[in-house]
Amino acid sequence: MKPPATEPRRVRSTRDLKALQRAMAAAVMRPLTPAGRTPHRWIDGRPTEQVVAAFIKPNDRQTALERLEIYNRMYWFRLLDCVYDDCPGLRAVLGERKFMRLAEAYLTRHPSRSFTLRNLCRRLPQFIREQPRLTAPHTALARDLARFEWAQVEAFDGLARLALTPEALRGADPARLRLDLQPYISLLALNHAVDDFVIAVKKNSLRTDASNAPDAAPVAVKPRRVPRPRRQRVHLAVHRHHNRLYYKQLEPAAYRLLCALREGQTLNRACASVLPRRAATSPAWQQKVRDWFQNWTELGWFCRR
Repeated sequence: MKPPATEPRRVRSTRDLKALQRAMAAAVMRPLTPAGRTPHRWIDGRPTEQVVAAFIKPNDRQTALERLEIYNRMYWFRLLDCVYDDCPGLRAVLGERKFMRLAEAYLTRHPSRSFTLRNLCRRLPQFIREQPRLTAPHTALARDLARFEWAQVEAFDGLARLALTPEALRGADPARLRLDLQPYISLLALNHAVDDFVIAVKKNSLRTDASNAPDAAPVAVKPRRVPRPRRQRVHLAVHRHHNRLYYKQLEPAAYRLLCALREGQTLNRACASVLPRRAATSPAWQQKVRDWFQNWTELGWFCRR
């Protein structure tokens, strides 16, 4: 947030109030130094102590800067905690220190602009592509993981529309029928089997007790390192069903078909453009496509455009 040109010492109008709010927000939301402290120089080079004294009073124990630093550190540590929790797979690949350097650089470049913290990692895949040195030599894997882990956030609480039932689709003209997918569904074409990797990482992070006896002291088991996934072309749908998160692997043709439908193609055109030519005459292919649509409809994936 861009601070005002001057910090108001008195609030006499709504304009002054807005300037005060902008100054306070800019002070609280400023990135911390590498030592985890509030910078001692303001954005324009003035001493931060001098700037914040205009709108924060010291007390008998702390200076204005020390009082501000409590909120500045609390804000940034909270953001870093959220990114940390949302990216267990990316954290496992990069290691704790390298991941935190990535998170700090990302939040400095893309600070929170939303009323909800769930949107923090929305632009992380793009940032990894733009700043490959922060994740080298595993940039391609890191970007796949960032896309996959952001898709889980979307699937968990993304918008849902009224699902189309088989009855609603019965009798529709395939040449005119246009289907859309639920907004919470992400279709991903990845170069690593990140779904299996993240499942293994999450299982590996669990702690178990040495005994089931009620008076036995719990003993933490040191997690083993999960091998990084090898390069492998994977097509996934990340979705939810009955408020539970799922990852569904798709055949390449099924993935392309769903993408074509999401892009707005009619059912006939989508099938003709992405399915093999033999699908039109092959009973095996026709049954396969019927099974796909039956499964997708049962999962509630389709909605009206």
